[in-house]
Amino acid sequence: MKLIKKIFLTFIIIILFTGLSIFTLGYMQYKTVISETPIFTKIAEIKKQSNYVPIEKINDTLLQATIVIEDRRFYQHNGYDLRAIFRAFYYNLTSDHIKSGASTITQQLAKNLYFGYEPSIIRKISELFVAKDLEHLLTKDEILELYVNIINYGDNHIGIYDASTSYFQVLPSDLSLQQASLLAGIPQFPVRYQLSNTSSDIKIRQEQVLDAMVKENMINNQEKQEALIP
Repeated sequence: MKLIKKIFLTFIIIILFTGLSIFTLGYMQYKTVISETPIFTKIAEIKKQSNYVPIEKINDTLLQATIVIEDRRFYQHNGYDLRAIFRAFYYNLTSDHIKSGASTITQQLAKNLYFGYEPSIIRKISELFVAKDLEHLLTKDEILELYVNIINYGDNHIGIYDASTSYFQVLPSDLSLQQASLLAGIPQFPVRYQLSNTSSDIKIRQEQVLDAMVKENMINNQEKQEALIP
C-alpha cells in the first residue's frame, strides 16, 4: 500500500513539474516576442498596409457571420472561452481524432500576429498571454477589425479586402449575405474551404454559417435559403 502511495505521489509530482515547466516556457516565449515587437508596433504595421479596411467600411453581415461561426461569445469573454475549451476537450476525448478547437477570435489574432501554425502547447500558452494583452489594450471592435484584416481567406487572399475584391469583385462594405457567409466559413480551414475548391465542402460549410445565423436570429430561414449557393 505504501509503495502504491509513493508511486502515485511521484506521478502527481511529475505531472505538476511538467505542467509548470511548460507554463514557464510559454510565458518566456510570450515575453520574448512582445519585447522584440510590442503589440502597438505590430498593429501600426498592419494598419499601414494599403489593403487595410476599418471596421465601419466592412459589411455588418460579414462581421456577424464571423462572430457567430468562429467565436459566439466574443463579446462576453476576456480573450479565452472556458466553455469552449471544456467542450472541445470533451469532443476530442470522445473522438478518435482531433475534431474541435477552442481558440477565440482574440487568440487567433494573437497567433496571426506573433506565432506560426504548428501545434504546440507552449505556443498555445504564449498565445493566451498575448490574447489577454490584446483584450486589455484594445476594444472588442478593434480586435475584430484587426482579425478580419489579417486572417487567411484561402487562395492566397489575406484579409477581407483581398478576399472580397478577388473572389467577388466587390468592396467589403458591399458583400451580400451569400458572399459574407461563404467568406466567414473559410478561416477555420482555408485549404479545405477556399472558393477554388470544387468539392461539396464549401456548400456544407456555408450552410453551417447560415444555420448559426438563423439560430442567433440574425437572419430567417427564407433569407438562409436564398443565400445558399447552388
